Amino acid sequence: MEFVRVMGAREHNLTGVDVDLPKRVITVVTGVSGSGKSSLVFDTIAAEAQRQLHETLPAFVRSFLPHRSRPDVDIIEHLPAVVLVDQRRLGGGSRSTVGTITDIAPLLRLMFSRAGDPYIGPADSFSFNMPSGMCPTCEGLGVVTDVDLAVFLDPARSLADGALLAPAFKVGTWHWQIFANRFDVDKPVASFSEAERHDLLYGEGGTVEVENLGQRINATYEGAVVKFRRLYVRKDTADQAERTRQMVARFTTSATCPDCGGTRLSQSALDCRIDGRNIAELSSLEAVELLAVLEGFDLPEIAPVLTGLRQRVGHLVEIGLGYLSLDRATDTLSGGESQRIKIVRQLASTLSDMLYVFDEPSIGLHARDVGRLTRLLTTLRDNGNTVLVVEHDRDVITAADHVVDVGPGAGGAGGRIVFSGTVAALADSGTVTGRYLKERPALRTRARRPTGWLPLSGVTLHNLRDVSVDIPTGVLTAVTGVAGSGKSSLMYGAFRSRYPDAVVVDQSAPTANRRSSVVTYTGAMDHIRKAFAKANGVSPALFSANSAGACPECEGAGVIVTDLGFLAGITTVCGSCEGRRYSAEVLGYRLGGMSISDALDMTVGEAAEFFAVHRSVVSILRGLVDVGLEYLRLGQPLPSLSGGECQRIKLASHLHRSGAVYVLDEPTTGLHMSDVDRLVGVLDRLVEMHGASVIVIEHNLDVIARADWVVDLGPEGGSAGGQVLFSGPPADLVAFDGSHTADALRKAIR
Repeated sequence: MEFVRVMGAREHNLTGVDVDLPKRVITVVTGVSGSGKSSLVFDTIAAEAQRQLHETLPAFVRSFLPHRSRPDVDIIEHLPAVVLVDQRRLGGGSRSTVGTITDIAPLLRLMFSRAGDPYIGPADSFSFNMPSGMCPTCEGLGVVTDVDLAVFLDPARSLADGALLAPAFKVGTWHWQIFANRFDVDKPVASFSEAERHDLLYGEGGTVEVENLGQRINATYEGAVVKFRRLYVRKDTADQAERTRQMVARFTTSATCPDCGGTRLSQSALDCRIDGRNIAELSSLEAVELLAVLEGFDLPEIAPVLTGLRQRVGHLVEIGLGYLSLDRATDTLSGGESQRIKIVRQLASTLSDMLYVFDEPSIGLHARDVGRLTRLLTTLRDNGNTVLVVEHDRDVITAADHVVDVGPGAGGAGGRIVFSGTVAALADSGTVTGRYLKERPALRTRARRPTGWLPLSGVTLHNLRDVSVDIPTGVLTAVTGVAGSGKSSLMYGAFRSRYPDAVVVDQSAPTANRRSSVVTYTGAMDHIRKAFAKANGVSPALFSANSAGACPECEGAGVIVTDLGFLAGITTVCGSCEGRRYSAEVLGYRLGGMSISDALDMTVGEAAEFFAVHRSVVSILRGLVDVGLEYLRLGQPLPSLSGGECQRIKLASHLHRSGAVYVLDEPTTGLHMSDVDRLVGVLDRLVEMHGASVIVIEHNLDVIARADWVVDLGPEGGSAGGQVLFSGPPADLVAFDGSHTADALRKAIR
């Protein structure tokens, strides 16, 4: 058997790891959260494979690609070319849809260009992203967005008083000066003549002389509405900063395009049909419905196109995304849906001897659909590829040919290979993963009784149709159902709007930059700076590596980056501060014998003891300990954390609120089976010690079994879902018929 050989891997917490990964099999890498799985698979193996592949390209091409440094490893041998399928959400802007991202839309356009009636010919004529196919009114966006004059202009004011309310036209700005040199700035806009008002808002052409940096120049004139449309409205909102998007939304209104009805297409494209359906109607069907329609088409003249369409749409259904339509915008997909979409894109490939790397592909999948996922992974393997999966799900682990277990603990207690072999051998290995792999979910023996109810009635949203259900308080509730069944619509749509005071912890990454760390995000750093400042009688600003206390050589970064053009940049530890980020003066100040740099190098658990007398610091750190993050270092950069660690950091910041209502979106994401056990303990304490009501949207059967109450939606996803099938204790769910969750729970606890 051939192997990918790794020797001396030291990325992050890896301790000079040596491991052989067999080729052309499915290998699952597992271990407790923070043990070093991602450091081995993504930051070492996948990173080196991508780096070497990029080096085969010309220097000109490499200048447009991300620069990758060689990972900290002695040797990696026999690496195939890599295809990385991670959890990053799909972007693509407002013009990107499920159809475009999966390459199903081009085949659909080709089918209509060859077999549609009336015959058009060019496939571009059916694309809303091409001038020949887009609706001229909305320019292929499906919605018409324009300036809302009621909030854009205050006619009672003059220009000098700020009649133009958008920030771009604030009094004194460059744009405002153009209007000031054309109109009477002291005259209320309400007193303008019709011609003056039209010129102010919609005028075009001509020039206005304005002063800029001491020089008089002639600026081209545009009315305020015309300029605002050009600068903001006609730009893709996906490319705008969040602050800009919010500003634009405040001064505009959006409505479905009246000419294309939101289909984005020209009238000629909409008039072309196959068996009475146009391309927009097919794109709006759920994938499972679209597949049935395609199976009914008899078009021998384009048989290869039809075969390709059926195959790709079939892959969507097979992987559990049959509820998605091709016109669904990609920026509305969850992380789990995004990753499975990426898998669909790879299944049409006939390449072999590739290395496919997956990051927890079971995320967002109901237990019913995990079997579909493992069959797809098996297909990739059987095509002659090496499949490498970072995963915690029992069913995915047991479907592997080979397992590598990283541990034994997290952070500094991990970073070693504790097992490498078959699944059967893992179960008897004595590792944490092996022990939990043999255990079965156990139903809560004594469910807590609800203290009250949070009613939802007559909910109609997305696929929810007149749904009514009461959510219990004072207990742990699991909201379950297959992907697309309506869980998020119920909890994030209806429940959140009905109960806005609920603490919501979703899967979005914490807002941070590359200098953000564990202590800066949680707010503990402010209190630590004050503690150091008080002990030394100096300003707290000195203990900020982003402010007055920064090392002047590296400006608080701790490293010096040398740009080498098309080659990977060289990052070296700052010689002045030796990577500690602070100036020599600041590093001389002490608290309890430690410098600020020493303090930030402590783990959360160590720091909780060190800052024991500083209650404001300890209260924050205790929250991190409670959610199992005691192994993180205080100064650890936030971008280096896994998805599960990020979500638990967000949860920690909201702990210990008495009587609060918590809504958590799949809190087991990225968690090892042992960490799931610990998480349920945290949620139990929230209920029992703080009187909280905890609601989790979850697929994990261990969590569902140990909940007090279950609300199950379904029976399927999309239009075949949106119903409350069951509401009650998990012990009663086991005896319930007609629910995929009940079936999976029965099977799991046997």
